[in-house]
Amino acid sequence: MVELLDGVIPPLLWRVLLIVLEVLAIVLPMLGIVAYLTYAERKVIGAIQLRKGPNVVGAFGLLQPLADGLKLFTKEMIIPTQANRGVFLLAPVLTFGLALAAWAVVPFDEGWVVADINVGVLYLFAISSLGVYGIIMSGWASNSRYAFLGGLRSAAQMVSYEVSMGFVLVSVLLMAGSLNISKVVEAQKEWGWFIVWQLPMFVVFVISALAETNRVPFDLPEAEAELVAGYNVEYSGMAFGMFFLGEYANMILMSGMTSILFLGGWLPPLSIAPFTWVPGIIWFALKISAILFFFLWARATFPRYRYDQLMRLGWKIFLPFTLLWLVLVAGALELTGKLPNMGG
Repeated sequence: MVELLDGVIPPLLWRVLLIVLEVLAIVLPMLGIVAYLTYAERKVIGAIQLRKGPNVVGAFGLLQPLADGLKLFTKEMIIPTQANRGVFLLAPVLTFGLALAAWAVVPFDEGWVVADINVGVLYLFAISSLGVYGIIMSGWASNSRYAFLGGLRSAAQMVSYEVSMGFVLVSVLLMAGSLNISKVVEAQKEWGWFIVWQLPMFVVFVISALAETNRVPFDLPEAEAELVAGYNVEYSGMAFGMFFLGEYANMILMSGMTSILFLGGWLPPLSIAPFTWVPGIIWFALKISAILFFFLWARATFPRYRYDQLMRLGWKIFLPFTLLWLVLVAGALELTGKLPNMGG
């Protein structure tokens, strides 16, 4: 069948069709995973707080995400009279679209990647950094002081913790010797999982990921008490739903990045049977699930930080610590003769 179509469809069109199919193979399952992550969160928090969580719509409440999605689709989307209509509508699309676009360079297993580019880590970091624009745009376009303050809060918070995450990435890349994500995972065959060598940076990265995705205890941009839900206060219907889904998609993305950088990506815990019998994509999914469970656990456990505490942690603790650790890693690699020549 493939050979038959290959003779009929022009090569360029055939290549475009394959890329579209690859993208759909990632985007469609991701939409389902994002929807049921909301269900998992409500179930986990319900168990921690000794209540049932969703249990009415469908068996064990399994149809609750579909009911919530239908509700958002059918709700009226109200646009404020004085809002900038174009930017107002573009902001949630940008937020959700960037969360999905980042998966183009993420390898799910050996060779299972849409674009195996040499600067995949840089691409991931750039895409995750661009997410702040959707939030700023929504806060400004809403023409509401509460939404604008929420957007500014989020911008300051995300930029602050991206600096520390950048130093964490550099310290990992020094050991991997490549910006290619697949090679970062393969380097852990030689070194072992980087969490063993860089445990403090793993802790910093996970906490920074909580701040980057505006999750508890760092959900200051959405502080209900003082900002009445923050940057998305003027959004309703599916526009609000896209912000909501974008936040959960970013959680999955950050969990995937953590798995790749520190937990060996698709690599099994031990290179022996029966661990090697399990497909790599299963190991990758299990690692992401474990990190996501921590995200959900943190929401049910920790109180919200004050804004001054949030900034102090980012600038006065994480920034100098990650910079010092980076120097120590580079020095240790230089002394042992294992510092890679990434410019060659």
